[in-house]
Amino acid sequence: MLCAIYKTRRKEGMYLYVPGKNAFGDVPEILMEKFGTPELVMLISLDKRPQLAGVSKADLEVALKEKGFYLQMPPKAEDMLAAHRTELGLTPHVDEKR
Repeated sequence: MLCAIYKTRRKEGMYLYVPGKNAFGDVPEILMEKFGTPELVMLISLDKRPQLAGVSKADLEVALKEKGFYLQMPPKAEDMLAAHRTELGLTPHVDEKR
C-alpha cells in the first residue's frame, strides 16, 4: 500500500497520512481547513516497511483502509512548571489546594 505523508506549518509534529499523493478525498473538509496547506514530506510503501516511527503500522493501515486518512498528533508537551513544583513538594498547579 502506497502512503503519502504531509505536514502542516500550523502545528509542529502534526502529520496527515493519505493512501496516495494528493488523495485527500476522504479527509473531512473541516480537518483540511484546520490543517492548512499540506506539504508533502514523503511517499512510502507500507508493504516494504516493517515498522514506522511515531505511529503504529497496524493502526495506520486500518485507518487508511477504513477512513481514508490518518492524523498523527504531536506528542503532548511536558508541563515543566508542574514538574518543578512537584519536585519542590508543592501542588503541580498554583490554583490547586492540598
